[in-house]
Amino acid sequence: MQLSNNALAFVYLVSGALFILGLNRLSHPSTARHGNFYAITGMILAIVATLLHPAVESYTFIVPAIIVGAIIGIVVALRIQMAAMPQLVAMLHSFVGLAAVLVAVGTYLSHAHEGTLTVIFMTEVFVGAFIGAITFTGSLIAFGKLQGLVTAAPVAYIGQHWLNLMLGLAMLGFGLYFAINGHFVSLLIMIGIALLLGVLLIIPIGGADMPVIISMLNSYSGWAAAATGFTLENKLLIITGALVGFCGAILSYIMCKAMNRSFISVILGGFGTGDAADESGVAAATQKGVKSSSVEDAAFILLNASKVIIVPGYGMAVAQAQHALKELVERLEDKGVEVKFAIHPVAGRMPGHMNVLLAEADVPYDLVFGMDEINPEFNSADVALVVGANDVTNPAAKRDRASPIYGMPILDVDKAKHVFFIKRSMRPGYAGIDNLLFYQDNCSLLFGDAKEVCEKTVAELKAA
Repeated sequence: MQLSNNALAFVYLVSGALFILGLNRLSHPSTARHGNFYAITGMILAIVATLLHPAVESYTFIVPAIIVGAIIGIVVALRIQMAAMPQLVAMLHSFVGLAAVLVAVGTYLSHAHEGTLTVIFMTEVFVGAFIGAITFTGSLIAFGKLQGLVTAAPVAYIGQHWLNLMLGLAMLGFGLYFAINGHFVSLLIMIGIALLLGVLLIIPIGGADMPVIISMLNSYSGWAAAATGFTLENKLLIITGALVGFCGAILSYIMCKAMNRSFISVILGGFGTGDAADESGVAAATQKGVKSSSVEDAAFILLNASKVIIVPGYGMAVAQAQHALKELVERLEDKGVEVKFAIHPVAGRMPGHMNVLLAEADVPYDLVFGMDEINPEFNSADVALVVGANDVTNPAAKRDRASPIYGMPILDVDKAKHVFFIKRSMRPGYAGIDNLLFYQDNCSLLFGDAKEVCEKTVAELKAA
């Protein structure tokens, strides 16, 4: 069975509409599951329709590849820890970039064999290849930083921007030469430079900027797919790539705004550090004049509170504390305490990281609020419970003009009557600076693994 061109175009139109509808539903946690369903349905239709395209003459390699890819995808999806989701996203972006490069090279060789090369076609190949190559190696470096295989601290050196500029110009030069003359070696040289440029563009990015980098690479992967769509003359791939590209770009802008940083400063900057060595919690706190508290004291104050706002961060993700935190919320609500969650746009290591973790623990969507919605409520909160969200709660962003995060919008946890901060040690967050919140009279630190602290607090609430 083969589809006619008109039937194929209609199925692609339906798939594109489902992708758009899926994106619309993904805009809110309560409808996100439906959004995934629409997007998956659209992709299944697109794959089936493509397999029935008249140009597909054999399934000898296609079917085994689909089966192997499906098995790998299912196994990875079932085994991946939610705390490692940013790494997985970065790795998937690299696959898209690599696919764009391979398609560009393969399509060029096919057209060269048929003698149907044109300047427009070779320009499409050039654009798809260089965006894909930068996406591929850039995403691998992002994966390495998130996984701890590459230092998360900025890797800066003298003349790095000039080197990147010269490489960029050289890449464009070889690309234009290829587009005009169709010289295959120039295409390979251009791809090699783009692969190197992907590494050099991401290696200076510090850990604090990783959420923006993840969304930016997402945008790159979309543009690589769109360019590949032009090369293959596949309208649905163009639509899908453009959707991903624009969504990633818009999200990058939103995240930069949430950090009070420009997109250019993220690319050219080197903000953030790697993970510092652990310090002993209570001893370091005492030395720095920071108060520490016991789980028993925290449970007593929580139990006598009327309103509690919980601020999750990467510490919750690392400890996989979301389920224990959900049980803590249930115990507090049973005692008549009003509980809400406050989510900063760049909390965690990727956009929406905290929302995904809370959804996994079945935390009701109506308890989860964004920064702009929840900030006015901290004044009326009896307790703000911070679970490993360091930089996004640091008052230095408002008070210290010399601070690297000055001007960054933060969650106003310092305005709550009591602040309990669950933290493993006194080491700083990814920005590499002390949190001024720790030195306030209304703040006490609860040292330990976030999951264990939450479980102990639940036990105290049960015994009360």
